[in-house]
Amino acid sequence: MIRPNELRRLVLWDIDHTLLQSRGMGREMYERAVPAAFGRPFQQLADVSGRTELDIIAETVKLHGIEPTDTTTGKLVSALIDSYEAGRDEFASRARVLPGAREALAALEAEPTVHQGVLTGNLRAVARIKLVALGLEQFLDLETSSYGDDHADRAELVTIARERAAQQLDTQFGPDDTVLIGDTPRDVSAALTAGVQIIAVASGRSSVEDLRDAGAVEVLADLTDTAELVRLIKG
Repeated sequence: MIRPNELRRLVLWDIDHTLLQSRGMGREMYERAVPAAFGRPFQQLADVSGRTELDIIAETVKLHGIEPTDTTTGKLVSALIDSYEAGRDEFASRARVLPGAREALAALEAEPTVHQGVLTGNLRAVARIKLVALGLEQFLDLETSSYGDDHADRAELVTIARERAAQQLDTQFGPDDTVLIGDTPRDVSAALTAGVQIIAVASGRSSVEDLRDAGAVEVLADLTDTAELVRLIKG
């Protein structure tokens, strides 16, 4: 059992394109959810890369000619969760864990000074469905985490996760003790804005150069070098 005073690192993982690939199911879920929510055909999805779901949903609602109010966005939130619930088995069969991700999570779980959660643009319910479907939730504390329905601004999610970790674990994680791992320039920007450490992984649509240009110092091509990732996190 880890005692709070042994903890030295709070590691916050992005989910999509960092730990796993949905292989097109993210868009398909919106294609199913929009008609269910509004009774009209799906037309267009907002840019999703590195954004929170609240942000994506608000723009997607607007792209369908609907004013993004609390009521209309709430309808799409509910319909999107329902789509993922109904598609659990399909997601498990189509999505995949990215190379090295499971091994990285397991290696960090074995480190007594590291505590792992997620920082994701996904809705809380959707994040859990994805992680459970691929057997990754066992490595992650989903209570000391933050989600796309906590705040529209990704940088604010860092503060929320740190506050939850402090409350749940009875220990404080300062900026130097908090590490965000993600694959987009928006992940990098969120970490820099919040003043925490960032390890960028070029496993999504952004290249190593893109991530460095965004301000990341530590950039990995992927997660296959477990020893190097652990070294970077432990400092």
